[in-house]
Amino acid sequence: MKLYAVIVAGGTGKRMHAEIPKQYLELAGKPVLMHTLEKFKAFDDSIEIITVLPENQLRFWGELQKKYSFDIPHTLVKGGKARFFSVRNGLKFVETPGLVAIHDGVRPFVSLDTIKRCFETAEKLGNAIPVISPSDTLRIVSDEGSKTINRLQVKQVQTPQVFNAEIIKKAYLQEYLPEFTDDATVLERTGVKINLVDGNRENIKITNPEDLVISTALLPVVN
Repeated sequence: MKLYAVIVAGGTGKRMHAEIPKQYLELAGKPVLMHTLEKFKAFDDSIEIITVLPENQLRFWGELQKKYSFDIPHTLVKGGKARFFSVRNGLKFVETPGLVAIHDGVRPFVSLDTIKRCFETAEKLGNAIPVISPSDTLRIVSDEGSKTINRLQVKQVQTPQVFNAEIIKKAYLQEYLPEFTDDATVLERTGVKINLVDGNRENIKITNPEDLVISTALLPVVN
C-alpha cells in the first residue's frame, strides 16, 4: 500500500523567542525540519513526503535547502490559517488507497519503531495514534478547586498519527471546530474509534528554548 507523510510546520518562533521559526533552527548542523523529513525517508525510502509551510516561509525554506544541500524529495504545500486547514491542504496531495502519517515538523525524535507501529496498526485497524503515559502526578482544575486524577487513565498524545487515507480525507471535509487540536480528534468527530499505540518518550515537540538543549542530547541516541 502506498505510504504518505504529511509534515506540518507552521511555527512562528514566538514561544522560542527566536528570530526565525523553530522548524528552521539549527540542530546538529542543520534545521530541525530537515531532521524530521530524514526520519521518514529512513523509515521507507519510497514514502511520499508532503511538507506544509506558511506561504511567507516557502522561499526561505527553498534557500535553506540550497544552503544545506538538502535533496530529500518532497511536495511543498502552502499552509492555512490554522493547523486544521494546513493538514487539509496537505491531504489534497494524498491519493487513495493508501496510508498517511500526519506529523509535526518539530518532532524530529520520533523513533523508527514508533513510525512502524503506527503504520502497521493503521493498516489493520484504520488509524493509530502514538501515546505515552505521564510520569508526574496530575490534578484537574475546576471552579471548585482541584483534585488528583488517576494518571494511568491519562495519555499524552504524540504524532505521527496514521490513517487510512480515504477515511481521514473524508473527515477533513467537515467544518472546522476550535477543539480540533489534533487529527485524531477530527476523525473521532465522525464517530470512528481511535486506536492507541506506544509512542517513544524522546518524541518531544520542540517548542521552547529548553527543548533545544534537550534536543542536543537526544539526537545521537534516538533511532
